[in-house]
Amino acid sequence: MAQPSSRPSSSEPGAPLARSLAEDLARTLRAVADPTRLQILSVVLDSSDGRATVGQLSDALELRQPTVTHHVRILVDDGLLQREPDGKFVWLSVSPDRLPAIQDLLR
Repeated sequence: MAQPSSRPSSSEPGAPLARSLAEDLARTLRAVADPTRLQILSVVLDSSDGRATVGQLSDALELRQPTVTHHVRILVDDGLLQREPDGKFVWLSVSPDRLPAIQDLLR
C-alpha cells in the first residue's frame, strides 16, 4: 500500500494529487476520523510493549468486544494496525511503516 503522505512525482505547481494516492489518503482519513479508532490507536501506542489484544482494548475503552473488533478490522484493513498471532492470543500493534504518521496524528 502506498503511503498517503507522498506527493506525485510531477513538480508542476498546482498539479493535482494522483487519484490512487487521493483514494488511499481518503480511506485513511475515514479510518482515523472515528473517536473510538483514535482511542484504539492511542491505547496500543501507550501500552508497555506497543501492542494489545482486543480483550485489553475492550477493557480499556469499556466497550464490548464485537464493537472493538469492528473498529480494529477497519484499522487493519487500512494497514494502520497489524495482527500478530501468538498461541491463543492475537496481538495488535501499529504497523511499523505507519508508526511515525500515527504518532504525529495523536500528538
